[in-house]
Amino acid sequence: MGRRWVHLVLGGALLMPFFLLTSVFVPLVVDGADPLREVGWQFVAFGGALPLAALAALLFPLLRPLEVAAVRSLCGVPAERLADGPAVSWAARRRTALWFVAHLLAGGIVSGMTLSAPPAAVVLLLLPFADPLRDTALGVPDLFHGVLGPLAGLALLALVVGTAWGAGMLLGRLAPVLLGPTPADRLAAAERRAAELASRNRLARELHDAVGHALSAVTLQAGAARRVLDTDPEFARRALAAIEETTRDAVAELDAVLGLLREEDGSDPAAPAPTLDGLEALLGRTRAAGVPVEATVEGPCAGLAPVVSRAAYRIVQEALSNALRHAGPVPVRLHLGVGEGALLIRVENPVAGDGTAGAAAGAAAGPADRPGGGSGLRGIAERARLLGGAATAAERDGVWRLTARLPLTGAATGTGTGTGMGTRAETGTGTGMGMGTGPETGTGTGTEEW
Repeated sequence: MGRRWVHLVLGGALLMPFFLLTSVFVPLVVDGADPLREVGWQFVAFGGALPLAALAALLFPLLRPLEVAAVRSLCGVPAERLADGPAVSWAARRRTALWFVAHLLAGGIVSGMTLSAPPAAVVLLLLPFADPLRDTALGVPDLFHGVLGPLAGLALLALVVGTAWGAGMLLGRLAPVLLGPTPADRLAAAERRAAELASRNRLARELHDAVGHALSAVTLQAGAARRVLDTDPEFARRALAAIEETTRDAVAELDAVLGLLREEDGSDPAAPAPTLDGLEALLGRTRAAGVPVEATVEGPCAGLAPVVSRAAYRIVQEALSNALRHAGPVPVRLHLGVGEGALLIRVENPVAGDGTAGAAAGAAAGPADRPGGGSGLRGIAERARLLGGAATAAERDGVWRLTARLPLTGAATGTGTGTGMGTRAETGTGTGMGMGTGPETGTGTGTEEW
């Protein structure tokens, strides 16, 4: 009650500039009008101030966040029921203008009653006990000189309290309706949320691809060096050198991923994202981890659009990382081909149906499957679909095969939306390249900007 009364008095204070402006303007239009001394003209000036307040609310969008802050603090309305930011659309401005008029109307009435009623109530309460107050100059009728005076004083105070309470309750109910988000506000909020989620998803995907491959390779290299440290020191030294090179490249890629954040802040990225120009170095690091890779490249991959080249590099990187992580040092065949307006990527590695080969490989050099894995294949599917392509991964005839098709037409724009975040089942036996034995299905959305 106390805070709502303060909110109403604030409305009366906000009304005063408009009331004074109208009080100055009315005598210029009507001869003999005196809003500062005559009660009737004061009501005229009061009524004329409200349209001026509505006009101010229509012209100044920042009025809405000020009113919202006052309602949150003084009226106890939950923040989620009120809009954020200025009133940009005309629909929001009209609703803000209606609220501002209601606030100032109720505030002006309650403020006027607060200023005038309590002194009159005090006089009526003390009238039977103070002879000087019975002076006819005060204009108090003889009817109130007895016990009726205190009763009238109490009734007057109750009227002030009741009016303030009712006006506060009415404004509290109107606030979510007039200051709540409009459909345009909800759409803008949904778009901002979608952009934030897309940005987070993009950063998570880039970080997963940049760091996951390096960690998988380093894990295998360190394990091999540990096992032969006493028997083959030369091999251990080569493994440590490979670890040094892999981690150095991983730091460079991590700097490129962090550059995405700097791009969003408006500054220049520290390093460009890797493209297919760095394919040989990627294959060299994978081979140094003990995985024999047979690579075949058909067509002019060097002249691809940057957005396609970056996506292709990340897809190949994730496919090789899955081979390292889940199948161990098994032969991997990589095929890149450009033709018919698309880049075709195919990565294959042998698996055993009973899991013995994968288990043996994992016991020799590879880490066990991680609970909750498989996000890399979802990232591959997202990258392909963002460019209008597709990606599949499945086991067939003892071979785990991942294929991706990236269209070359329209890729220069660097933006896209797509569907297809798949669901999968993971065997957990260490065979294959990260996910189970079925193709991905499902729907999803994503947005990426380069």
